[in-house]
Amino acid sequence: MEFTQQNANTNTIISIEESSVSLSHTKLNRPCFVSATTSNELSNIKITEIGKEFLFPLITKDSVDLLIIGTGASPKFLSPKQQIELSSIGLGVECMNNTSACSSFNLLLGDLRKVGLLLI
Repeated sequence: MEFTQQNANTNTIISIEESSVSLSHTKLNRPCFVSATTSNELSNIKITEIGKEFLFPLITKDSVDLLIIGTGASPKFLSPKQQIELSSIGLGVECMNNTSACSSFNLLLGDLRKVGLLLI
């Protein structure tokens, strides 16, 4: 799926495919993490492995306060224990399918929100 919103100063999502995502300046294999100024390919991770130890190095580079997790073609959700753990470090989390996650990320990034995108 292709997206049309672009901003040369940020990591806007241009398109998403089965195993990769295209940003305004690069292409990443999934899983990956994207924020306003950083983007990283990650080793394989399952949703059950997402916690503050895994996320802390990623979210502190851009001071992310909202993380959108793209979970594939259909949404999967964090456990209540994971949600409590992440809220204890001041991080809001939303899980959704990849297309919705990328659209929401672009929209919030355009509003200058401190948002991160984790595509697994």
